[in-house]
Amino acid sequence: MNIQKIPTKLDVETSTAVQQNIIDLLDQGQSIALDFSSCKFISSVGLRVVLYSFKYAVSKNLSVFLVGVDDYVHQVMRLTGFEKHFKFYDTIEECIANQ
Repeated sequence: MNIQKIPTKLDVETSTAVQQNIIDLLDQGQSIALDFSSCKFISSVGLRVVLYSFKYAVSKNLSVFLVGVDDYVHQVMRLTGFEKHFKFYDTIEECIANQ
C-alpha cells in the first residue's frame, strides 16, 4: 500500500500537486492511504481531489483509505457524504493491519 501525506491545507493552492501525486501512486497498481494527520483544512477543491482519487482508484480496482482525519475535516467529509465511499482509520498502522 502506498501512502500520500496530505498537507496542512488541501485547497486550490495544494490540490493540483496532491492529485497528481495520488494518480502517480495509484498508477503503480497499489491501493493508497491518504494521511490527513497534518491536515486542518479542506476546501471544496480539496474534497474534489479526494473524490476524484476514489473514482480513479475504483476504475483500477484499487481502494483509497483516509487516515488520521482531523475532527473538523471529518465533519466536513461527513456532511458531504464521504463516509459512504471511504474507510477511515486513526493511524497508518491500523489501516495497514485491516487490509
